[in-house]
Amino acid sequence: MVIFGPAVDVRPLFPREREAMLELLRALGPADWARPTVCPGWDVHDVVGHVLNDFTRRLSGGRDGYGGAVFADDETLPVYLARVNEEFVRASRQLSPQLMIELLAHLGPRLDAMWAARDLLAPADVNVSWAATDLDSPTWLDIGREYTEFWVHQQQVRDAVSIPGATEPGLMAPVLDVFARALPYTLRTHDRPDGTTTHLEVVGPAGGQWGAVRQGGRWRMAEPAGEPAARVSMDQDTFWRLATRGITVEQARGRSTVSGHPELTTAVTALLAVVA
Repeated sequence: MVIFGPAVDVRPLFPREREAMLELLRALGPADWARPTVCPGWDVHDVVGHVLNDFTRRLSGGRDGYGGAVFADDETLPVYLARVNEEFVRASRQLSPQLMIELLAHLGPRLDAMWAARDLLAPADVNVSWAATDLDSPTWLDIGREYTEFWVHQQQVRDAVSIPGATEPGLMAPVLDVFARALPYTLRTHDRPDGTTTHLEVVGPAGGQWGAVRQGGRWRMAEPAGEPAARVSMDQDTFWRLATRGITVEQARGRSTVSGHPELTTAVTALLAVVA
């Protein structure tokens, strides 16, 4: 859909991102696997178990057509995901680090092959709820969302063990680009005249500029042009951590430069690109 902006094809990046993750995991000692992460209650072993869950869940559903866990009565999407993710992570505590590394290395290429066969412009297997809840997501956005998931979890492990990496623009820039597609949904409650624009600038080697325009009664992605009603600028580290709530909204606002309509800048500095 046009509201999401131009397609981003991240499929060639999965092997590179995964190899960086596997190289990192192979270098960890036993104590590293027990280090706490930014994910509440999860250590490094748990985050890796969660990534393994993502691999198995997407292959089971997207390749094999298996429905998997079902929603409980009155269970919302965030509650459902929190429950099933926690269930898998708890089970994965029975797995050795070496076995999880082997499973990621084995399953990764199968996931790559599944996505390589997809039509990027077709409706997604799984809609991206943080980009829109009333429209089907295109496949490229669903796949892009999965790439951001893997990259972010790698960064969470790196933060926990104090080993930076995988932030070169080739790997990081598509993460920021996909996260920026949350702009229309972020602004959804702010009714403005058609033609009103909001600009987001992310500063750094992997950064860029994105815009959203009010058109036809809703916000849509648009190339930044002219003088916007609101402008927000922040560095690339702040942006990805804000989008995944690795930092608080208040921390992100303290690291941002804003101008223009305060309601719009307040909305942009609360952008969320995960289910929470």
